[in-house]
Amino acid sequence: MTQKKLKELTVEVIDRLEKEYPLADCTLDYDDAWKLLISVRLAAQCTDERVNKIVPGLYEKYPTIDALAEAEVEDIESIVRPCGLGKSKARDISKCMRMLRDDFGSKVPDKFDDLMKLPGVGRKSANLIMGDVFGEPAIVTDTHCIRLTNRIGLVDGIKDPKKVEMALWKIVPPEKGSDFCHRLVYHGRDICTARTKPHCDRCCLEDICAKNI
Repeated sequence: MTQKKLKELTVEVIDRLEKEYPLADCTLDYDDAWKLLISVRLAAQCTDERVNKIVPGLYEKYPTIDALAEAEVEDIESIVRPCGLGKSKARDISKCMRMLRDDFGSKVPDKFDDLMKLPGVGRKSANLIMGDVFGEPAIVTDTHCIRLTNRIGLVDGIKDPKKVEMALWKIVPPEKGSDFCHRLVYHGRDICTARTKPHCDRCCLEDICAKNI
C-alpha cells in the first residue's frame, strides 16, 4: 500500500472510530498530572479498573507530591500491592515523586524529554501525559494500539511499541493522535478483543480492515 493510500485509510479509521466512540477519553481516573503518572505506572500488567480502585487509598494517606516523596517505600508498597509488581512499582513511584519535588518544583514537567527522565516513565507514559494533560500531539502505543493497528493494516507486523509509534506518527494527523489511541482502547476492549475471537460482525471497520480483506 502506498503512503498516500495508507494515510487515507488512517483518516477513514479515525473518522469511523470518532463516530463510534465520541466521548472516549483516558480510562484511568485522575484530577492532577502527578496522579496520572502514578496510575499509568500501576497499570502495567494490571487493569485500569483495579488501579482506579486502589489509588484513592494512596492519595488519602499521601495527598501531595511532597507527601509521597517523604513516604517510606514499604508503606507505598503496602497500598499498591494489589496492582501487582508491588516492590518495583512502589520504588518507581517513590523515586519519581522525589525527582518531581527536587528537580521540578513539585510540578510535572511539560516537556517530553523531561518526562522521560522520571523513574518508571517510558514513552507510553510520557505521551499520555503530553496528550491528556498538556494537549500536545501524542501517540500512546499500548497493547490495544499495537494489536489493532496491526490487524487493521495501519502497520505491518510491527510489535515493538516505539517502532509502532514512529510508524503511526507518519500517517496519523498530529492533532488526532491522542484521542485516536483512546478510541483504540475502547474498540479493543469491546470489539477487537485479544483473548476471544474479535467480534468482526459488530465492527465499524469490518469492510476496510486488513484482517477481513
